[in-house]
Amino acid sequence: MIPQLLVNKEVGHNGLTELHVVPDMHQRKKMMADLSDAFVAMPGGAGTLEEFFEVYTWAQLGYHQKPVALLNIDGFYDPLIKLLQHTVEEGFMRHTYLDILQIDADPAGLIGKLQRYQPPAADKWAIRREAV
Repeated sequence: MIPQLLVNKEVGHNGLTELHVVPDMHQRKKMMADLSDAFVAMPGGAGTLEEFFEVYTWAQLGYHQKPVALLNIDGFYDPLIKLLQHTVEEGFMRHTYLDILQIDADPAGLIGKLQRYQPPAADKWAIRREAV
């Protein structure tokens, strides 16, 4: 899946068995999400992180129950994992949301985790009000 803008810049790969050209990045991400059974972020830059956090947030909100994973080659994602743990420690994220995230340095190990994944049970975004 590639947005037309990138095809116009000759970034598209014509040797693929299937290439979906879409109008923009929003349509690209929607199509990828609709067609995916799981989401795996490999080491990458800002675009990879943006797409990872979008599907990770969607999982937290209950928009999907597909596994979200980090392929943590050579500890690439160690600082990000530490940051996510810190958000839990500081009370900005529930620990349950860490359970959504599947992490492994080995591709085969990660595939096994994705195959065994069961979404954690959680009262997503429950509003609790104290008696006044």
